[in-house]
Amino acid sequence: MRTVSTASCVRALLASALLLGIASRPAQAELQKKDVTYDYEGTPMKGYLVWDDSIQGKRPGVLVVHEWWGLNDYARSRAEQLAKLGYVAFAVDMFGEGKVTEHPTQAQEWSGTVRSNKQKWRERGIAGLEVLKKQPQVDPDQLAAIGYCFGGTTVLQMAYAGAPLKGVVSFHGGLMPPDADVSVKPRVLICTGGNDSFIPAEQINQFAFGMEAAKANYTIMVFGGARHGFTNPDAARYGIDNIAYDKAADEQSWANMKLFFNELFPNHPARD
Repeated sequence: MRTVSTASCVRALLASALLLGIASRPAQAELQKKDVTYDYEGTPMKGYLVWDDSIQGKRPGVLVVHEWWGLNDYARSRAEQLAKLGYVAFAVDMFGEGKVTEHPTQAQEWSGTVRSNKQKWRERGIAGLEVLKKQPQVDPDQLAAIGYCFGGTTVLQMAYAGAPLKGVVSFHGGLMPPDADVSVKPRVLICTGGNDSFIPAEQINQFAFGMEAAKANYTIMVFGGARHGFTNPDAARYGIDNIAYDKAADEQSWANMKLFFNELFPNHPARD
């Protein structure tokens, strides 16, 4: 009589179950990624569109606005993270022609040029939002925007301009308050570092007073000890003392963004 050890039986059962699982499980859909060129006043803008084609029907769209370095791999990675949650994400190009840099002087020049004309600044962001809005997978009435540093300030400007957004999230962005005669309609979530010398407490307070005057629905989250750029794992590579990654603040702020979106889009099954 042949005997089989218990361990052998367990291994055989696990192998069978694994094979059955592989056979019965549907193929995992991959993210669909596409570079999209669009026009703003004669300048070709090169954005990045990402979605999960395993999801049926229309879903919310989220615009991603890059740091002052331009539409680099970091901004693209955030768009991909959003797509994995079930959103259609479009990383906008604010500088045109897909320009990127790692040099602070160049980044400051490009972002300063955009910021010098507030109306044109807002229009550049809204031009990207229109591209997202027209995508066949997107519910055009369910839109939001997130931004990092320069991009965080940009999404606030879009909210002040009356862009058709349900909400915006600013990660370590500059906190310019709205003009005195503005009523802010989108919900606003601010994620800022408590040790960010670029965004001192006085600026946070001034921003809060302005949002109160605008009767805005806003939340300010201050992450203790975090400096500017705290969401970007490559922050230290730029050699600026006040710019540093903070893993805890990064993860906590992203988790709070997900909760914020769950409230904005209660009928959307956001996924981890």
